[in-house]
Amino acid sequence: MSQAQAPSPAPVPRPAPIRAPAGLATPATPAIRAQASAGLAGRPTGTVEDVPQLLNRWQAIAVTTCVVFGVLAALFQLLAWQATGRAADNTEQLVRVQQIQSSLFRADALATNAFLVGGLEDAEQRAEYDAAIDQALRQIADAAEAQPADRAVLADLNTEVAAYATGITQARDNNRQGFPIGAQYLREAGSGLRADAVPILGALADANTERAEDEMDGQNTLPLLVVGIAAIAGLWWVNRQLAKRFRRRFNLGIAVAAVAIGLVTLVGAGVSAAKSGDNDRLREGSFTQAIDESTARTAANDAKAQESGRLIARGSGATTEPLWQERATVVQGAASGETLFLWTVYTDLHAAIVASDDEGDWTGAVELATTTEPGSASAALTEFDQASQQVVDQAASQTSESLRSGGVVAWALMIVSLLVGLGSAGAVARGVGQRRKEYA
Repeated sequence: MSQAQAPSPAPVPRPAPIRAPAGLATPATPAIRAQASAGLAGRPTGTVEDVPQLLNRWQAIAVTTCVVFGVLAALFQLLAWQATGRAADNTEQLVRVQQIQSSLFRADALATNAFLVGGLEDAEQRAEYDAAIDQALRQIADAAEAQPADRAVLADLNTEVAAYATGITQARDNNRQGFPIGAQYLREAGSGLRADAVPILGALADANTERAEDEMDGQNTLPLLVVGIAAIAGLWWVNRQLAKRFRRRFNLGIAVAAVAIGLVTLVGAGVSAAKSGDNDRLREGSFTQAIDESTARTAANDAKAQESGRLIARGSGATTEPLWQERATVVQGAASGETLFLWTVYTDLHAAIVASDDEGDWTGAVELATTTEPGSASAALTEFDQASQQVVDQAASQTSESLRSGGVVAWALMIVSLLVGLGSAGAVARGVGQRRKEYA
């Protein structure tokens, strides 16, 4: 009998899958979060992006942008402040050079005028001549100490001044003894002064004028604006990247940083532009006045020397008077309103000297030219010279003081720029950190 087969076990039913109740969110894994972020950003859902790493990168870019802005803004303001200081130094050096030239021609005018009196010259004029030469030598030493770039040229100038003084001494010695060769020494000394010393002084004046004007233009207004705009553009780019991924139009920390940087940029550029405008007005005002008045003073003393020269070389009025007229034209074009009328007084007295000489009254002309009594040509020129020197000193002082002003504001802006750069970096870090917390 066959063995009965056991019945097959009944199939065990599979448990139904457990579904989450409606309204409950499925726990999100990191991969799911990455895919969701990719989908929100408009990228294929298969693309996985390391958002924390991106946040670190954007934070580094934004923080660096803020710090670099603070450093560069402060640096540009520091350079501008230093430029105005150098402009003041070069202006003072230019005035020294102009005063050296004026002092030399004042000495030449006195020496030439005193030479008309034979024998022992007037003690007062001799003392004034010595003072003018000493002043020129002191000014050369001061200029060499103040501006190292001019020292070599000033050393050459010092040599020429010493040679001139030696020639004048020889001329005086011979004149006191009645030797005609004294006039030749005088002419050679004056010619050497104009041929050798004046070109050196002209080169020094041109160099310091160029340096002063270049430094007046060193306010860095445009670089400040460029740095500020570039910083704001960098922050805008970072904010845009964050907005794409987190669906937030603005990041508060980045917005605060951008506003702070924008304000500092506007204030810094405004102050820089205002200072640049002040420098332009100085260049057209007191700076130019100091140069022009010094030029007038030099030309006036040169004219007086030419006046004496025509009397030393008797009968040379036809050849020397045009030289006097050239110098007079320079004075009339360069003298300020405060001194021009004094020059007019002298020119009227000069006309009387010329008239006497042309009429053959050489002795009378010499008397008119050499007397220092009030109302004389020499007294009028001395009054013009002193007034002109005062105008130069005032204009130069006004220029230097204006250029050196504003140091407190400049340093305050430097410090604020640095603090805003660092503070903006902190605001950016906090703003990006908030997004990092939201993502986590």
